[in-house]
Amino acid sequence: MAPQASLSEVQKLVDEIASLRDQLSAKEAVISKLEFEIDRLRKIIFGKKSERFISTDPNVRQLDIFGEPLSDREKAELEKAAQQEQELITRTITVNKPRTPRKDISLEGLRVEETIIDPEGINDQEYVCIGSEETSRLALKPAEFYIKKTIRRKYVLKNQSDRINGENESSTVLIAPLPPAPLHKCMADTSLLTEIIIQKYLYHIPFHRQIARFANLGVHISSSTVGDWFSQSCELLKPLYDHLRRRVLACDYIQVDESTLPVVDNEKKRAVKGYVWAVRCPDTGELFFHYDRGSRSEKTAMVLLHNFKGAIQTDGYQVYQNMEQLDGKLMLGCWAHARRKFDESLKENKKLATEALLQVQSLYAIEREADEQKLSLEERKKLRCEKAYPILVTFEKWLYENYKALLPQSRTAKAIAYTYSLFPQLSRYHLDGRYKIDNNQIENAIRPLALGRKNYLFCGNGDAAIRAAVVYSLLGSCKAAGINPAEWMEDVLSKIYFYSNGKGNLEELLPAEWAKSQGNKQL
Repeated sequence: MAPQASLSEVQKLVDEIASLRDQLSAKEAVISKLEFEIDRLRKIIFGKKSERFISTDPNVRQLDIFGEPLSDREKAELEKAAQQEQELITRTITVNKPRTPRKDISLEGLRVEETIIDPEGINDQEYVCIGSEETSRLALKPAEFYIKKTIRRKYVLKNQSDRINGENESSTVLIAPLPPAPLHKCMADTSLLTEIIIQKYLYHIPFHRQIARFANLGVHISSSTVGDWFSQSCELLKPLYDHLRRRVLACDYIQVDESTLPVVDNEKKRAVKGYVWAVRCPDTGELFFHYDRGSRSEKTAMVLLHNFKGAIQTDGYQVYQNMEQLDGKLMLGCWAHARRKFDESLKENKKLATEALLQVQSLYAIEREADEQKLSLEERKKLRCEKAYPILVTFEKWLYENYKALLPQSRTAKAIAYTYSLFPQLSRYHLDGRYKIDNNQIENAIRPLALGRKNYLFCGNGDAAIRAAVVYSLLGSCKAAGINPAEWMEDVLSKIYFYSNGKGNLEELLPAEWAKSQGNKQL
C-alpha cells in the first residue's frame, strides 16, 4: 500500500503544479493587460504636459486615441488602402530591378607618371615617330617611412662674426624657432600620429596589426610607444571634444542612442559589456560619444541630458521614457524600431503584421514625397499635417482595438503594445519639419563603433574607452562636415597645443568650422 500511496501523492503534486501553471499564465495575461492600461493612462496624464515644451501651435495636435473606436467607414478605408498597398507591393516584387550602372573612377588631381616604350631595333636614322597610343592604369605606392629632418641655420652680422664665442653666442646669433611639435620630445611627426589614429578608428586596424605593418616597412616600434603616442594625442584633442560636446547639447533637437563597447575589468580579469552613448544634432550632423564607466543606467542618461532643453529623439528604451515627465524636454520616437517589431511578427500573424507595416509604409511614402519634391521645412510640416496626421489617428485606434484579441505573450501583441505605449512620441514628428521620422541617422553614425569592436574586440580599460569616445566623436563630425579626416587630423594636431594655451579660438578647429576656413582659403 505504501507504493500506491506514494504514487497518488506524486500525481496530486503534478496536478497542483499544472494548476499553478495555469493560474500563473492567467495572472501574466492580466498583468500584461494592466500594463497596457497603465501605458494608456500615462499617455493621458503626461501627454498634454509634455507637448507644452515646443514652440508650435498646440491646436495642430489633435490626437484623441481614447475616443471613438474605428467607424465602419474608417475600417473600410483602411482595408481598401491595405489592399491597394499590397497589390502595389506584389507588382513591385515581380518587376526585375534595373541594373545599376557602373560608376566611373574619379582620377582628378592624381599625379601622372609616364613611361615611354619603343619597339626593339628602332633607330633615328631609319625610323620616324608618327604618333603614339596611351594606356592608363591606376597605380598605388605603398606607405613609406622617411626622416623629416629640420635644419635651422644660424646667422650673425658680418661685422660680428669674428667676435663670436661660447659666452655671447646666444645674444648675437639669429636662429629660427623650432616648428611646433604636438608632443614634447616625441620622435613621431604629426603625419605618423595621424596615421596611427586614422588607421585604428577610421579603418578599424588594431595597433598590433599596424605595428606588424610598420615592421614590414623597416621600422620597429614597440606597442607601449604607440600606445603612449596615442594617449598623449587624445589628451591634446580632449579640449576640442569638450567644445564639440557643448556645441551639440546647445542645439534644440538631438538624437540619442547607445551601443555596447566591451572593456577589460582589471578586477574580474576579463572584458565586460560596457555602453557608449551617442548624441547627435540632426540639423548640423555633429555628434559626440559619451562613456561613463560603461553604464547604461537612468542616472547616466539624466547626468548627460539634464541641462538640455528641446526635442530628444530615441528608441523605446525605458530610461528615455522616464524623461517624458521632465520640463523642457519633448520626447520623439523612432518609427524604424516600431516597424522592426511588426516585421519580426510576420510569420506569427501575417494579416495583422502586414496591416501595420502598410500603415508605417504609408508614413514613409509621405517622407519620400517630400524629399522628391524638395520641400522646405515648413512645406514638409504642412504635408505631414495633411497626409500623415490622418494615418496616425487611424493607426492608433487600430492598435488599441486589435490588442484586445491577442495573447499578451505573442510577438504581434508585443509589437502592438510597444508601438501603442510609445505613440505620443512616435506621432510628434509631424510638429516640425526638422524632426525626422526615425532615428536611423544616429544608428548609422554609431556603425563605425560596431565595426571597430569586431576588429579590436575590446578596450583595455575605462581610460581607453574614453579616448575611443573622443576620437570617434571628432571623426564622425568630420564625416558630417564632408572633409578628409586625415587632412583635418594632421592640421589640428600641429596647431592644437597653441590653441589650447589661449593663442587661438579652439572652436575654429572643430570639423565644421575648419571646413569653412578651408573653403575660404580656396576662394
